[in-house]
Amino acid sequence: MPFELAKGYAPGCIGRITELHASYYSQLAGFGLPFEAKVAREMADFCSRYDDSRDGLWLAWDSLGNIVGSIAIDGANAKAEGAHLRWFIAADQARGSGVGNALLQSALGFCDALGYSRVYLWTFEGLHAARHLYEKSGFRLVQQQRGAQWGVVMEELRFEREMTRSV
Repeated sequence: MPFELAKGYAPGCIGRITELHASYYSQLAGFGLPFEAKVAREMADFCSRYDDSRDGLWLAWDSLGNIVGSIAIDGANAKAEGAHLRWFIAADQARGSGVGNALLQSALGFCDALGYSRVYLWTFEGLHAARHLYEKSGFRLVQQQRGAQWGVVMEELRFEREMTRSV
């Protein structure tokens, strides 16, 4: 499946990214309304305060003009906590096409170019393909805990990657 990456907000992307997350994680992990509302709310907040000098949002588009993947870097607290990698997802039809790796490498390249010293993300146990991409890209597991930040009790994982340069 051919795809193209573009950086920045596009009309409808908040809804589409929310839809991708809600549909996938409802089937995979039983996430429901609390998760979907959290994604929509936090994605809208991020886009409303988006600053191109510190934040990044990449969308993967298919040949028909549909968003088939996304990733974001929230740099609002990058100096104190590290840049926060968020909303990384690929649509069912895009999985296995290399879109996930392309999105992740774009986000990490951005962090490196800005001199962020650390990038972190939260995920949960059982997402083997994503975890493989994270670990292949230099992330390491630094924290594991039972939690319900997405509306369902599960084993939550925090991964971090130290960058080569620092702010």
